[in-house]
Amino acid sequence: MLKTRQKTTRHAIRFDSLEQEVFLNLWRTYDRLRALEDELFGQFGLTPQQYNILRLLLSHQPGGLPTLQLASRLVSRAPDITRMLDKLEEHDFVVRERSGTNRRVVVVKIATAGIQLLRRMSKPLQDCHTRQLGHLPATDLKALRDLLLAARKPHETTDGHWVEA
Repeated sequence: MLKTRQKTTRHAIRFDSLEQEVFLNLWRTYDRLRALEDELFGQFGLTPQQYNILRLLLSHQPGGLPTLQLASRLVSRAPDITRMLDKLEEHDFVVRERSGTNRRVVVVKIATAGIQLLRRMSKPLQDCHTRQLGHLPATDLKALRDLLLAARKPHETTDGHWVEA
């Protein structure tokens, strides 16, 4: 009885609530998995956000995406989207063009160098994801995906690309 009570007391001291415990575990998990990804992206001179931009643009070629629409589809918010695009453009990974119908709209497209970079990254990135989560069986991965979607759903914007992910 004493051991159980000690565990409960220690648990109560570490976390204010079950929600806090889950959130902090989610945060810690993100940190550990992100470290593996940061190492990989660093080898290619990219940040995870820059990779995400290139990945999205590849799926929308040849038309590209307007800057604000691109920003709304990113995994995490990017208030500095223009600066990130500047860096990608400096390396010839993307091109930006003014819309022919609305000069205020800038359409971003992936360039040949960006496509080539994503091809070079494909296998190392698959290996990274396997290192991150490959120890879990597919049933657990699907259950985790579904739980994450359920946890996030009330906090998504209605126009977000991720609502029906």
